[in-house]
Order: sequence, then structure tokens, then C-alpha cells
Amino acid sequence: MGGGNRHESGTPLPKLAAGPVGQQIHSIYKARLGQFSGNGEYSSQNLQAAMYDGRASGEEHVKLQVYSPPDLSRPTFEEATSHEFKDTHVGASFGPSWSTHWIKLEIKVPQELRKKEHLELHWDADNEGLIWTEHGEPLQGLSGGGERIEWVLPDSFRDGKPHTFYIEMACNGMFGNAIGNSIQPPDPNRYFQLKVADIVAVNLDARALFVDFWIIGDAAREFPDNSWEEHRALQVCNDIMDTFIKGHGTQDSILQCREVARKYIGNVDSSKVYESEKESLVYAIGHCHIDTCWLWPWAETKRKIARSWSNQCDLMDRYPEHRFTCSQAQQYKWLETLYPKLFGRVKSKIREGTFQPIGGSWVEHDTNLPSGESLVRQFLYGQRYFESRFGERCKTFWLPDTFGYSSQLPQLCRLAGMGRFFTQKLSWNNINIFPHTTFNWVALDGSQVLCHMAPDDTYTASAHFGDVKRTISQHKSLDQDDTGLLVFGKGDGGGGPTFEMLEKLRRCRGMSDTTGLLPRVKMGDSVEDYFARLEKKAANGTEFVTWYGELYFELHRGTYTTQANNKWNNRHSEIMLHDIEYLATMATIKDNSYKYPKREIDDIWEDVLLCQFHDCLPGSCIEMCYRDSDELYAKVFKAGSQLLENALSVLGVAANTSSRDPYTAINTLPWPRAEITKIPDRQNEYAVVRGGPGVVSVEALSSTSKSTASIEEVEEGIFHLSNDQYKIKVEDGSISSLLDILEDRELIPNGQKANQPVIFDDKPLNFQAWDVEVYHLRSREELRPSGKSKIVEQGPHRVSLVTEHKISEKSWIKTTISLAASIENQPSYIEMSSEVEWRETMKFLKVEFPVDITNTEASYETQYGIVRRPTHYNTSWDMAKFEVCCHKWADLSEAGYGVSILNDSKYGFATAGNMMRLSLLRAPKAPDAHADM
Repeated sequence: MGGGNRHESGTPLPKLAAGPVGQQIHSIYKARLGQFSGNGEYSSQNLQAAMYDGRASGEEHVKLQVYSPPDLSRPTFEEATSHEFKDTHVGASFGPSWSTHWIKLEIKVPQELRKKEHLELHWDADNEGLIWTEHGEPLQGLSGGGERIEWVLPDSFRDGKPHTFYIEMACNGMFGNAIGNSIQPPDPNRYFQLKVADIVAVNLDARALFVDFWIIGDAAREFPDNSWEEHRALQVCNDIMDTFIKGHGTQDSILQCREVARKYIGNVDSSKVYESEKESLVYAIGHCHIDTCWLWPWAETKRKIARSWSNQCDLMDRYPEHRFTCSQAQQYKWLETLYPKLFGRVKSKIREGTFQPIGGSWVEHDTNLPSGESLVRQFLYGQRYFESRFGERCKTFWLPDTFGYSSQLPQLCRLAGMGRFFTQKLSWNNINIFPHTTFNWVALDGSQVLCHMAPDDTYTASAHFGDVKRTISQHKSLDQDDTGLLVFGKGDGGGGPTFEMLEKLRRCRGMSDTTGLLPRVKMGDSVEDYFARLEKKAANGTEFVTWYGELYFELHRGTYTTQANNKWNNRHSEIMLHDIEYLATMATIKDNSYKYPKREIDDIWEDVLLCQFHDCLPGSCIEMCYRDSDELYAKVFKAGSQLLENALSVLGVAANTSSRDPYTAINTLPWPRAEITKIPDRQNEYAVVRGGPGVVSVEALSSTSKSTASIEEVEEGIFHLSNDQYKIKVEDGSISSLLDILEDRELIPNGQKANQPVIFDDKPLNFQAWDVEVYHLRSREELRPSGKSKIVEQGPHRVSLVTEHKISEKSWIKTTISLAASIENQPSYIEMSSEVEWRETMKFLKVEFPVDITNTEASYETQYGIVRRPTHYNTSWDMAKFEVCCHKWADLSEAGYGVSILNDSKYGFATAGNMMRLSLLRAPKAPDAHADM
């Protein structure tokens, strides 16, 4: 009894218990992790206290001077640095919104920091900036607000001498200048305080441990609770914390903590972590989506490009595995023009294969609203630029953020040399979940492209543990292929990947190789490498599922209507460019001395294509963007008018129509036409224009012409309009009867009214300028006339009736119904034109046309084709299309007969049952508080 060996023979387990040991309470030990690296109440005792080995600030070490350009101007480096700079300091405020301030920094590293391992400048004014050398070379962008605030100081700065460089400060955040919610209208008087301007000695081991702990902690939080990998991750994290505490947070303890971390993630301190031959499932590619305009104007985008892309060139030098892809030829051209030195740096990275152009289009454009020819030109001008500057065309169409995808894109992509397509926006659908990740997308003509949608449901991933995990866990096409693209980097407002993201991915890869369970991520490949593997699988027999027709986006349906003037400009510039090219070609054939204006046409097209960017044309930008686009369209129409005049002059067609000489007309459409048209600058004088294509005959009409149109008021407020084909009855400004005389068919259902203006309450769940929700249809209200209808034209060649409807105390719509005399066997049409005084808030104005036609599908013009959509709500997929996009016409037909609604520059439409409804105007208040006012 007592004494003796405490171990039984043959076992190391002590015979006697040393004391009680309790089971860990999992939730408590997991919650504890937040204490180690956070900025909260324990930051003076945790890893944050060890992140820096020293700091120097103040005028002795960081001397600051500023030049503030007037009138919100954005001068070049040469212009700015030629001015006098005045002293400034940390704590100073800079503004207002959109202003620029050039800061001259003279820094001198103090003796005690010169031998430290790693020195950075930390600069944070909560706004964007670009660092320039004193010789005018842009080096790196700064984001502000605690993100991307560091610049690694060159070793040459350690000599104890003063060194000068500049920061071009932009008084806007990454997402513009709204206060609070970024998609509200910007505050024009926002000011930014310079909070930090320090020389900092960084403890790289502590920084590395911070990322180690971050990723292992994510494993403890996100791996399944019943997995050994989750339990081990939690134990490793707690071991790290205990080691740090036991070592009193010394440098030795930090190194010991990193050794503990390596048990779970391996050695992750270099790009060699990716060199194992183990199969990868997740292919990570750096990306920087920069909206060409959105919550900031084009002028700021040009600077965002320089800030963002210089960052990536710097990261490529520091992280050999980093591959970065970026689209939009327009942005490359801006960089080439405004920042030639940086463009040269980018071009060298492209030659090395680390900076990878992609997309093949001029901008990341909307695909719903542009014409077919515009989509062709997006590819033509984009691919031409990429090939001329970088030696090859793009193979993948890259369009992650556009609000729906036209059914004709696969055909046009193939014609442009691209058989691959990347996007992800359909993950935002708010009714149905799109069922595929990797699939073949098929156009109307049968052309197909291989499509991949980022399974992580974003093109701006932060390269978190969860992003890697979701790339497989949310993948919807694992039966065909079990790999996915992870597209990471700060985006929309630019920036791109950060060094933290690249460090996190190294640890995710190390974890997969060392511990397992997390899908293995790979860096160093391109998007083209990824698609090439998919194509090889298809060639070897893998049958990817197919999706036929449009990729309809079940959100952002209001963008078919918002910013009506901008959409008018787009439609009319497209028509003008068609006519210019047609007439210039005719002039070239007629007169050898006439020089086809290719350069001028190219310039106009590039401007129009720019305005088709996927926030500009849809109407989701701030107000100053539309001031810019109005100015650009004015330039487009001025230049285009001159080109038209030049071509017409060569063709012998006088622009001056004031004389009584015989008139000449040109039919620029590819089929013969005949219609009655008003003679320009003449009061109620008309002519029949017939023939074509090309120059056509013009026959002035007299009052005794055979075919006539008539109008009469048969009762008070009731009017009859007629020609040889139609009899129309108008009551209270709306059409209560429309009789097709030749078919003896009434088109308006009994008791209903066509050309009826209606208004809806329009308050979507989110995104005012973008969205209209299905419940807005419940608020339908018919507008009533505010006075009597008036005859304003009485024939015999054309009759017109005008009616004003009251919308509110501030708004009204005045609609003119016109009918021209019919011509021979040409089909006739009824014309409606509206003038609107629009001062509404969150309302939606439409006009309705009920017709006595039955079909479960309606037809709509799309680019180079027709798309058919349901007129019923049988399924949620059908109901989701309660508002759709059309181009110049929508048609509801049954066997042998139908009705078409044509429009001048409208794109939103709906057909529900036999009700055809054209969308006219919206009144969102964000991000443009005066949209359509």
C-alpha cells in the first residue's frame, strides 16, 4: 500500500488520475477564437499588439503638402506638380465630393526603423488615391477605409535621407459619395479626413500568423460539426492561443504558434504550396470588375483603372502564382492614352501571361437593349483592339454583371471567335433558382457556347475559406464536371485582389493537402486553361446539359424603362449610324473622290458603345453620369449629322427643303416601302413616298387624292376616325372600338379600352432604379381625361385627336391619336404619340392595349430574331416574366391574324392574357434622384 511505481507494467497510462479533466464546451471554445486577432477590448493583449515593430509619424518623418485644383478638375501629374504646394497635416479634411487633391510627401525613415525587416507607408483618408513617383510614374492605388492602405517602401528609402513622392487623392470612396447606403444619390458636399500617414515596421511573422489563424478558424466555424477536421481545427486554434499566452506574445511565441498552425495547413509561405500534383477542383483567378460608370462618372473610372491595375502589377511581382484577368477594351484604351507608362507595365505582364485580357467586347455592355448591330460592333471593336495591342483575340466572352442575356449572344459570340462564356448574375434571381453551373447555351439558330457560372455566386469573392468551399458545395453540374472557377478580388468600384486574399488561398491549398475535406484550390492557371479542360471533357464524351434561348434575369426588370431619354438617344444613334454607313457606301459607289469616313464612324461607334455599358444604358447610374452621356450623345448626333449631310450632298440630295423644287427621299431599309409622310417645314402638306431601297419617288398629295382619312365627333366626347382599312371609335381619349374593315373583325374586347394610360405604385424591395416587383400590378389605376379631346388635324391625308390625362397635381400626359390615309395594298397603322409632364415619385406609367386575340405566347423583336414568351402564369418561371424586354415591336397573334405594338424608343413590355402593355416612364429616386424628371 502506498509508494511504488505509479504505472502498471507494459502501459504508459498512469495508474492514478492526476485530477479531474472536463469535456470542452465546444461552443465556448469556438467563441473564444474571436479574442485572438480582433480589434475589440483585448486588442492590447492579443495578436494585434504584435503586428507592428515600430511606427513613425509627424512632420519630422512624414512631411505633407497639398495642391488643390479648382472646379473639381482632375489635372495630370505634370499639370498638378507644376503648381505651388501648401503645408497640410494629419487630421486635415479634404473635399468636397469629386474634388482632387495632390499630396506631396517627403518621408525620412528614422534610425530605429531602418534595419527592420519590412517597412510600409500606411495612408488612410477614407478615400481613393494613387501613389506617383516624383518622376511621374504611377505605382499603386489606395482604397481607404482600412482597406489597401499600405504601400511597401523601397529599400532605397532606408538611407536616412528624405524621399519625395505624390498621392493623387480622389474625394470619393470606392462606391462613390453616398452617405450610408451606397446606391442612394451621392452627397455633393462630402469631406474626407486624413487619419493616418505613418511609416510602419510590419512584423511579417505576426501578419502571417494572423492569416493562419483566420483560415484555420474558418475551418473550425464552417466544417461540419461532426467531422474530425472541424474538431482538430478548433483544437489547433486553441493551442495557438495558449502558446501565444504562455510565451507572453513574444516573437519566439509567434514563431511557435506558426509551427502549431503548420500541423493543420502545412508550409504556406511561398507559391510552392501549389506545386503538388494532387488533383484540384477549384481554380482561382484574380479579377477586378470596374463599372465603367455607375456611382461615379467616366472621369473617375479612368483613374480607378490606373489605381486597380497598378495594384495587380505590384502583386504579380510579389506573388508568382497570381493570375489576373480583366475585360473591356475601352478601359485598356483609356489606360493606353492617359497612363502610357502603366500601360507599358501592363503590356509586359500580358506578355508574361500573368495579366490576362478577356471578354472580347468594347465594354461589359447590356445585352437586352442594344440592337443586333450594336452587339456585333461591341465584339468587332473589342476584338480588333485586343488583337492590335496584344497580338490575339479573346476566346471567352466575359460578362459577369449584366442584367440578363439575349438569346442571340451564343451565335454572335461564335461569329466573333469566342466559344466560351462566363457570367454569374442569374444567381441573383429572386423567384427561381437557375439550375445549372456548367452547360451549353444555345442561340435561336442552334449556335452554342460552353457556359460556366461561378458557383460561389459572385465575381468579387474575398477568397475566404467559405468561397473555396462554396465553389463545390453550390455547384449545380457536378454530374458532368466537379470543378469550378473562383473569381476573387474587390470589384464594381475596382481594386482587385489584395495580398490578404492571395495569402488566404495559399493556406486553403495547404489545408487541403495537409488535412483534407476542403476542396483543393489551384492558382497559376488562366480562365482559358479552365475552359480548355471543359472542352476536352466534352470532346471525350461528357454531355453537358443544354439551355435554349434567352437567359432571362428574374430581377432588375425596371432597367428596360428607367432613364427614358438615355434610351431614346441609344435607339436613335443606332438608326443614325445605320443610315450613315448606308449612305456613305452609296456615295462611295457614285463618286470615286468621296472618301468613306471610316475614322469618324469608328469614333462615333466607340462613343455609342461606351454608353451601352451595363449600368449606363439600363438607367442605374447616378445623375452626373447622364449629364456626361447627354453631352456625349450631343457630340455623336452633331458629328453624325455632318456625315449624313456630306453623303447626301454627294448623292445629289439637298439638305435644304425650303425650296419648291421636287423632293427626293431615300429608303435606307432593305425592302420597298410606301407610306404617307409629312413634307418637312410645310404646314399640313403630305406626300406619298414609295420604292427602294435607295432613292425613291416622292409624289405630293393634293386635296383630291383618292385615298383619304376622316375624323368626326359623333357625340360629345366620342370621335370616329377612319380610312379604307380601319374604323376607330375614341371615347375619353382611349380606343373603345377598332374595326378591321377588310377582315370585318373587331379588335378591342367589349367594354375594354386601348391606348389607355395607367399608373402603378412602384416601390421594389431593393434597388429603385433597377427593380420593379410583381406586386406593383396590384396598384393599377386608370388615368382619366382632364378635359375634352380636341381634333388637331382633319385630313384628308391624316387626322389627329389629342387628349390630356391628369396624372397628379404635378403631372399630366397628353396623347395624340393619328390615322393616315391608306395606300394601295400597304398595311395601315394607328399612331399614338405622347407628351408627358412627369414630376412623380416612385410611380410607373404605362399604356394598355387589350386585344381580341388568344395565344399562350407573344412574340417580341430581339437582336436578329424573335423571342417568344408566355402570356400566362402557369409556373413560377412563366410568372417571373411579368415584365420583359422588347425592341421595336411586340406581337400577339393567333392563326392567320395578329396585332403588333410598335414603339419609337421603349423597351419594357408585358403581355398578360390578351392585355398588351407598353412601359413608358418610371420615377425612381436612387441612385439618381431626378431620373426621368
